[in-house]
Amino acid sequence: MGEVTDAAMDAVQKRLMFEDECILVDENDNVVGHDSKYNCHLMEKIESENLLHRAFSVFLFNSKYELLLQQRSATKVTFPLVWTNTCCSHPLYRESELIQENFLGVRNAAQRKLLDELGIPAEDVPVDDFFPLGRMLYKAPSDGKWGEHELDYLLFMVRDVNVHPNPDEVADIKYVTQEELKELLRKADAGKEGLKLSPWFRLVVDNFLFKWWDHVKQGTLHEAADMKTIHKLI
Repeated sequence: MGEVTDAAMDAVQKRLMFEDECILVDENDNVVGHDSKYNCHLMEKIESENLLHRAFSVFLFNSKYELLLQQRSATKVTFPLVWTNTCCSHPLYRESELIQENFLGVRNAAQRKLLDELGIPAEDVPVDDFFPLGRMLYKAPSDGKWGEHELDYLLFMVRDVNVHPNPDEVADIKYVTQEELKELLRKADAGKEGLKLSPWFRLVVDNFLFKWWDHVKQGTLHEAADMKTIHKLI
């Protein structure tokens, strides 16, 4: 995964990097401003200005409680071709995605990006069905120039959906059981088949995912939810 220069950047990704305005927050998740997706992902800016932006990670399970994973496309600026959870992106600095009440802004953004990235229609993923389980703060460099510094909302949903991946965003998808994900982790750790996992997905896996997955199966997600704590996993 070589460093992506501005000149080499895919046209779709370049447009999104400059047009999308991320929500800047402090470490307590208070909104402090906004900046371009481009600036928010430059490690130089992250380090010099401590830019921290709001994000979300969706974990979508089918009715057999299998988790939908995606492999990010080769043209993604940060972390191309890594495997990760169903959908990872950012609420934007716009009215509908800034709504704090019941985390509606983040839910609206998640519904929008599931359509953009995976072609999942909005009616398949109603905003009220996203279950916010927690928040984590992490920092992760990508390829020298780029990286992430995010306050990430972790959203779960159990729905059978229609999936039509957007090749500009997604290289591949697969549903996995708990055991199949553990095998994927073993291969990634051993460096087999060139498998790489996104750093935020790995943090969720190592800290929360399997116990939360058990709650999914048991229908007891409300027992696991903690939206007051911000887990600092830096």
